[in-house]
Amino acid sequence: MTTNSKSIPPNLLCESCPAHHAANLLKLGVNMENWDYAIALAGNPNTGKSTVFNALTGLRQHTGNWPGKTVSRAEGGFSYANHRYKIVDLPGTYSLLATSLDEEVARDFLLFGRPDVTIVVVDASRLERNLNLALQVLEITDRAVVCLNLIDEAKRHNIQVDERRLARDLGVPVVPTSARYGRGLAELLQAVDEVATGQTVCKPHRFQTESPMLKQTIGQLVTKLKATFPTLPNARWVALRLLDGDERIAEAVRKGELEELYESNR
Repeated sequence: MTTNSKSIPPNLLCESCPAHHAANLLKLGVNMENWDYAIALAGNPNTGKSTVFNALTGLRQHTGNWPGKTVSRAEGGFSYANHRYKIVDLPGTYSLLATSLDEEVARDFLLFGRPDVTIVVVDASRLERNLNLALQVLEITDRAVVCLNLIDEAKRHNIQVDERRLARDLGVPVVPTSARYGRGLAELLQAVDEVATGQTVCKPHRFQTESPMLKQTIGQLVTKLKATFPTLPNARWVALRLLDGDERIAEAVRKGELEELYESNR
């Protein structure tokens, strides 16, 4: 294991700091075979997602392509509160409805890779544009943290976000940050660690507007999917995508490749 403590500001290096302090963040090298938890980092383009990724991992990252794709993949790691984390920077995307290759890659990793925590980075100054993706992520996973980034830009434009109310409405922790200045990262790490270890149990907001007929159809599809693909996570989301005409998912079902998607995204 290699560490990169030089990338941590000197004022954060403190052996007597509590476990949730940023001083306990060690940016690890690319050898993350023995990680304890996997994190997915999702967000719209231009939300500062890459800045958050770099702040957590430093420059010791691994880059390449997703298996069988031309989309770049970046991974890094860090140690926090005696836990080792691998973090995967997903392609910036506006949606998980898979109308582009980037969206497909992000969707497949969240659905089949089953990360222990998903950090959704949103722009505090353009929150209404970013919540669409956040709500889609919450349809897939019960373990998420919303990183309310660029809070300094929001304040500069006289925009105030009630993060406590937003957290109540979304059912997951919401942490204000200004990643480029290192603000809020200690709180973000603490929130991620608490969700990963089960100290915080998320109850994400999900839409419940299906008609009785649609609910019945979804239930029938879910039963068949679980019978055919016993290890499939979140069969309800797959059923919804099938009903919505997602050809990529439909093809994977026809060819029996859903479990292969799961294995390739682990």
